[in-house]
Amino acid sequence: MAPAIAATRFEGNWTKMAQRKAAAAKHKGVMAKDGVSANDAAPPKDRRRERGEASVQRIIDATIELIAEEGLASVTMQRIAEHVGSSNALVVFHFGSKENLFRAVLQYLSDRYDELWVTLVRAPGLSPVERLLGAVNCAQNFARQHPKWVSVFVVFSSDRKSMQIYNEIGLPSDLAYTAEARELLIEISRSGGYTGIDIDTLSESLNYLVHGAWYWDHLNPRGRDTNVLRKTMLLLLHQAFPRHFELMR
Repeated sequence: MAPAIAATRFEGNWTKMAQRKAAAAKHKGVMAKDGVSANDAAPPKDRRRERGEASVQRIIDATIELIAEEGLASVTMQRIAEHVGSSNALVVFHFGSKENLFRAVLQYLSDRYDELWVTLVRAPGLSPVERLLGAVNCAQNFARQHPKWVSVFVVFSSDRKSMQIYNEIGLPSDLAYTAEARELLIEISRSGGYTGIDIDTLSESLNYLVHGAWYWDHLNPRGRDTNVLRKTMLLLLHQAFPRHFELMR
């Protein structure tokens, strides 16, 4: 299969899958609003489509596991197929190339982190302090609940060949989270009447802590269940805003 054709098929399949999920969620919400259960009004399931989506997810999950355990160099389409228990042709059919598969993996993980960030940081009614604490919790909870996901992020961002993919998919989100945290720091400083706070250094320091902790947890998995990351982030925040953040005991 030519690379251009493979990429087109992958992008088309991935886009259609996302569109179907969005349409299904919208349909479910409309039916619930009208007092009709989604089960009563839902059209017959497309078994072939469901099998295809499940197959895609199994391949992504297998790729995550292999990358987390062995890095990128030894991961091939054939090894992924063997890990999933399917044929190499099926992996190629869904993704076209290893690069497309790696992009899908990184996009999947980025989406999962964004979902947690939205839940903990952007929930309605939260104060700036609560939102910033949500950002602290997001970094720690994600690493604790999904250590292999964090390992894949670390591998992608530290391998020269995959760094371009990370810069296209992961880095923009990282920069956006840092910018959002910076705005929260500005608001807390302004509303709290604090002066002389180096907001830029503080926001970058929090970002460094997260990425440094994730990298260390990847190298030293035995230490990932500690509260060092949260304690250190709260220490920095307490030093800057002592009336708004308490030290963790």
